[in-house]
Amino acid sequence: MNGMDGKHALITGAGSGIGLECARALSRAGAAVTLVDVAEDAVEKNAGELGGGAHALVADVTDEERLEQAIRAAADASGPLHVAVNAAGSGTFGVVTELPLSEWRRVIDLNLTGVFLSVKHEARLMADGGSIINIASLNARRPAAGFAAYCASKSGVEMLTKVAAMELGPRGIRVNAIAPGLVDTPLTAAITGTEAEQEYLENTPLGRTGAPADIASVVLFLAGDGSAWMTGDLLLVDGGAHTMRYPRLDKHFGS
Repeated sequence: MNGMDGKHALITGAGSGIGLECARALSRAGAAVTLVDVAEDAVEKNAGELGGGAHALVADVTDEERLEQAIRAAADASGPLHVAVNAAGSGTFGVVTELPLSEWRRVIDLNLTGVFLSVKHEARLMADGGSIINIASLNARRPAAGFAAYCASKSGVEMLTKVAAMELGPRGIRVNAIAPGLVDTPLTAAITGTEAEQEYLENTPLGRTGAPADIASVVLFLAGDGSAWMTGDLLLVDGGAHTMRYPRLDKHFGS
């Protein structure tokens, strides 16, 4: 028996990167997985690769009506949720005095409001005793010059996680968050091989970038019985980067 046998897990942002690796890990552990992403081709391809227990649904997490429909469709197809992983997210660069309001709203809507809407509708269709895992960031705790929208959104995810944990605790539903450091995904590809990446590595005690699998393994822990008495927590999974200086990204990306 695998640890997730008989469980139904839904993952947002499952088109690539951390979300996709979480879907793979949960599927390997025996869960029936529902992959949700705005990128139709990618999410359908990924579900196909995972096999018969996986389903793909297309939804924008900032569109409440469409997201609710997708989560309900997942429950109708595979039963109540037992695990939900909210990994949809993006970023932008811009110092506070120059950042367009449209970019601020885009990042806040996706990274924070999207997580709120996901938790809202996942919890309604989750079996008592389930587990919700939100993907935040080291930037929930550490500011980065030029990343005001991203940092604010991820800090908001941490507090949203704590409030949801309080409210859903009576149903035995646990809500936790993971704060990755620099992880090698399509979202971070722009800094690969740059001075910015080198500065990250110099300030990461374990001396390497993370892999999506590093995050997925912690997701499996939070999804399973081994974390049964954990809720409202933010786990820093960053190679120790929180112990050292955060890079001045505005020096690398700013003008």
